[in-house]
Amino acid sequence: MGVLFCIVSATALADIQKPASSKDGKYFSANGDPTYYISPDGTVDWDTFSGFIRYNSECLRCHGPDGMGSSYAPALLNSIKTMDYDTFLATVAQGKQDLGAGQEKVMPSLGLNKNVMCYIDDIFVYLKARSDDAVPRNRPEKHAEKPKSWKDAEDSCMGSN
Repeated sequence: MGVLFCIVSATALADIQKPASSKDGKYFSANGDPTYYISPDGTVDWDTFSGFIRYNSECLRCHGPDGMGSSYAPALLNSIKTMDYDTFLATVAQGKQDLGAGQEKVMPSLGLNKNVMCYIDDIFVYLKARSDDAVPRNRPEKHAEKPKSWKDAEDSCMGSN
């Protein structure tokens, strides 16, 4: 029995990852969920870069480095493969409690935490890119500039206006 190898060029990979639409530096999948964009030279969009920063600030202590999980909380890289954006948003905002088999797993509600909810799209996008193996572990080497629309949305959400 032979083994089939598939070699994909960087250009072809960029085409596979190409979002369905974009607006003001944000990218969206065909169903309208936020998604990532990585240019052929490896530059990640601003939301993916921001998601890396926010994940490391707010999520890492439970879910481990780069979304890989810990003894305390599951690997989000696995969860996000089958979880849609709405489920992700609801889980983060409302929390989740799984009791059984002698274990208690509790995700606290973060719906009132502006440091999470103002950047929830970015965190989702970063985790999606990680789960698709589109970005490696650690800080992305190159990222797009911060769009003015992103800064305006941040100021509005955080109450800086």
